Amino acid sequence: MTSIALWVFFKLINTLMHKLFSLLLCLHFFGIINAQVDTTSVLFQTLKKKDSLIFHEGFNKCNLNPLEDLLTSDLEFYHDKGGFQDKALFMKAMRENICSSPERKPIRKLSPNTLEVFPLYNNGVLYGALQKGKHEFYLKETDKALYQTGAALFSILWIKEDDIWKAKRIYSYHHSAK
Repeated sequence: MTSIALWVFFKLINTLMHKLFSLLLCLHFFGIINAQVDTTSVLFQTLKKKDSLIFHEGFNKCNLNPLEDLLTSDLEFYHDKGGFQDKALFMKAMRENICSSPERKPIRKLSPNTLEVFPLYNNGVLYGALQKGKHEFYLKETDKALYQTGAALFSILWIKEDDIWKAKRIYSYHHSAK
């Protein structure tokens, strides 16, 4: 009797494993489960360039007009230390905190090989993407060498508006001091 029960148990497990595998295969095939896109893909390269425009041009060089154009009108920025900011508060903080003192300027650098992009589809149509990675922060002071002050993780929800990629939600979290 025990061997029959054991046989039934293994048969049931085998059937369940086949069904689970088939379900995962279908989910992947129909785009419900999306993997990170290849780093050579057009989507990855496009959003990598957008990341550079936000941070290299906007944060590091304080070119704020192009930065503002990259953001949706209903931008939400979430920071684990500084709280929530809408677009107006985000741009004000950039002007007053990041770009107010050239003698003591924060600099952001993307940590190598940490950028990932995950596409978002609606009925097979690409409408957005989630970008995530790690960045490092430095301080550039007059007459001093650039030195690292910390690091953090970030995620950006990119949405296509009239076929133009714009940042809708930005999350900056898990900050650590150097």
